[in-house]
Amino acid sequence: MTIKRGKKLDFTIADVVDVYSGPVGILWEMLMGEQIHVGGEKETDALAKKAHLEKNSTVLDVCSALGGPARYLVRRYGCTITGLDATQKMIDEAMKRTEQQELSHLITYKLGNALDMPFKSETFDVVLGQDAWCYVTNKNRLLQEAKRVLKPRGIIAFTDWLQIGTMIESEWIDLNSFMVFPYMETLDGYVNELKGLDFKILEAEDVSVDFTAHCHIYQDMLRKTLKDSIIAQYGKELFEAADSGLAKWVQAADESKVGRGRIIAQKQ
Repeated sequence: MTIKRGKKLDFTIADVVDVYSGPVGILWEMLMGEQIHVGGEKETDALAKKAHLEKNSTVLDVCSALGGPARYLVRRYGCTITGLDATQKMIDEAMKRTEQQELSHLITYKLGNALDMPFKSETFDVVLGQDAWCYVTNKNRLLQEAKRVLKPRGIIAFTDWLQIGTMIESEWIDLNSFMVFPYMETLDGYVNELKGLDFKILEAEDVSVDFTAHCHIYQDMLRKTLKDSIIAQYGKELFEAADSGLAKWVQAADESKVGRGRIIAQKQ
């Protein structure tokens, strides 16, 4: 059964803020590290190279979370970065860690909504996103805003969790509900949205094999390395809910129903 395009679950930005203000946000950092996306610094660097980041680049990281990617990029490339996130707790912690690493002169954080970005038009050379736009309720509006704040010939470069195969409705609901996703886009869906906004597609790559491998890594960590500490800090109920939900994602990844994509495009 193919889920009809346009179908969404009733999750809002407030639901995402609640998740990342509580223990679930901490759990994801425990599994993924402070970058909170698949592949960590290696993937951040790969995306930066494809976006042609350099010292003079002005960069917007949309859904910047704890600021891990921003700190890595300014150390690696010397660029200036603005992180945009809707969760005050994430912004506060990102600022704290950035100050501790003496990088505040290169990184600024803004609290705000990706669907109504608090920036002037044509401000940034590059807009980045890593595995977070799946939380956004309107991907087209997000891409419109990215286009607006990009300078002419600017680059949008992002990765995201995707639906890559068909599934029955109950699977679709379970997978998205566990992650608090309103819906997942497809790789072709993102490409078509970008083309509709007159972006030039430079790259659209399915990296789902690597995604599946990481799903298994996270499951092993949860069950073998983190189980005792999670139960001790947050209780058995949270651990069991995390284990059950992640198991469904591992199965869906193994069955090529969910995956991950990397997209690079240029504003014309």
